Amino acid sequence: MLLLIDAGNTRIKWALLDAGSTQLGQWIQTDSCSHQELFETNLSWNPLSIQRVMVSNVAGNVVRDRIAHIFKVNPSVVEWFTSSQSTLVAAAGINNTYRNPSQLGSDRCAALIAAHALFPDQAFMVATCGTALTIDAMTTDGTFVGGMIAPGLKLMAQSLVQNTAQLPAVSEHITMTAHFANHTEAAIVSGCLASQVGAIEYAAREFVSNQNVSNPLCVLSGGAAKYISPSLSIPHKLVDNLVLIGLQVIASC
Repeated sequence: MLLLIDAGNTRIKWALLDAGSTQLGQWIQTDSCSHQELFETNLSWNPLSIQRVMVSNVAGNVVRDRIAHIFKVNPSVVEWFTSSQSTLVAAAGINNTYRNPSQLGSDRCAALIAAHALFPDQAFMVATCGTALTIDAMTTDGTFVGGMIAPGLKLMAQSLVQNTAQLPAVSEHITMTAHFANHTEAAIVSGCLASQVGAIEYAAREFVSNQNVSNPLCVLSGGAAKYISPSLSIPHKLVDNLVLIGLQVIASC
């Protein structure tokens, strides 16, 4: 069995699949947990039944150490993917032009690899809408040209509330029915959503203008993607678990 782990800033996603599977995103089992749950619960996979583990970790050393501890009976099965692994990245069809390749987050790199595998020979941007909003652009030949990083939807709203004395906290489950809201809580959500949409659409215009590409696809992923998608006016596709798909591609290289 092959276990893929996407240890992100907020949650840890994972997927189990047959080691020889070639169907991207076709898992035997998939789930997620919080960082705390990784320490407190018995996960539904048995370390003894897993022959290989591919991990993208941007959650820091504490989470890394915990994952390593889970597999202490056979530490050699765990592989830690980083964007500086030039042989693996190149084998996945990616030309990483980051000035310092190791500074490109493993999650961003894996997401680019996934999108390139899912949409070959197509210029695209990957917009990952999580704790941070990351927007990364790739040309048709697999060249990563760079990206943008901004606060994510929830982080933006929380920051606004925490640093502005008279604004109310935003409910976790608020829905927005109008862009010009008639109460403050919805106005915060509307403004933050507009910022996310505006950043993605601005990035698309700059990509077209600076890289001489036409009609690039926007690949949208992350927990807040479903909220942002209805307001986007550019061509886009929602893809769940993009980092896990990228790790699956990497594992096959």
